[in-house]
Amino acid sequence: MKIAIDAMGGDHAPKAQVEAAQEAVKAFSDVEVTLVGDEAKIKPFLKNDTNITILHTTEKIEDTDQPTTAVRRKKEASMVLCVKEVKEGRADASISAGNTGALMTAGLLYVGRIKGIDRPALSPMLPTLDGNGFLLLDVGANMDAKPEHLLQYAIIGHTYMENVRKVKNPRVGLLNVGTEGGKGNELTKAAYPLLEEANINFVGNVEARDLMNGVADVVVCDGFSGNLVLKTIEGTAGTLFSLLKSELTKSVKNKLAAGMLKSSFKDIKSQLSYSEYGGAGLFGLRAPVIKAHGSSDEVALFHAIRQARDMVNEKVTTIVAEEVSKVDV
Repeated sequence: MKIAIDAMGGDHAPKAQVEAAQEAVKAFSDVEVTLVGDEAKIKPFLKNDTNITILHTTEKIEDTDQPTTAVRRKKEASMVLCVKEVKEGRADASISAGNTGALMTAGLLYVGRIKGIDRPALSPMLPTLDGNGFLLLDVGANMDAKPEHLLQYAIIGHTYMENVRKVKNPRVGLLNVGTEGGKGNELTKAAYPLLEEANINFVGNVEARDLMNGVADVVVCDGFSGNLVLKTIEGTAGTLFSLLKSELTKSVKNKLAAGMLKSSFKDIKSQLSYSEYGGAGLFGLRAPVIKAHGSSDEVALFHAIRQARDMVNEKVTTIVAEEVSKVDV
């Protein structure tokens, strides 16, 4: 299979993308990678081009660009060409760590939605204490949602977790302010019975405080609420490690203790890191499009490639389309 990567998007481009691509083609014999970007900037990091090709362009979409305008005007931008590789059948999936809004726009414009999906969801895997993680749909692709959108997210999430993450009968929860069925705003009250009637393992309402305890494998919500959850988890993890670092360097005694516990702290940091999970899928499009974190290093991008490969191999978009077609929404 072929995976197209926007080599110019993100904080560590193109070094991280090139190194991730080289590791991926070594790890997965069935993967070929197209790096889309400035050849002169890519080549210094490319030590082995086996199963790796470069699609040259000097144009790129900046984080400060207005998404819709940029995609329509910068038609030779690395992100746009990356997504077009999928549209035109030269790649099976695409990955970018660039401008989120622009990637969503490009995905909708060139790849298109699965029939029956009204709005694709931006959906990352987030950490849990048991290390399994949970899938959160949506974290900002759509700030407003209708009950039927949350039902579609639930079907997408259930399908992804079952086929890619290999979670048997994944638990689907509805993010809410309480666990009782009648809780919440008009959106969650209307969505609850739709999720109850769907052919999924719906476990009811779940509260934000329980998410990292693994209360559900899939959590659905509108993009506004999901983005707050995402930023809170990221911020809390960062603050926690800053506090630990400050405390453990206050005295010689603390530094000695920190040295003894160094490997344990590394394990905790890894458990709370997004890197091992890959990227946030733009779920609901007709082919896998993965949004990697803007600060992704080569490890995170390698796992984004693994994620895209698994989605292609497990035919996730096809299965989602089949499942959605069975639901009258």
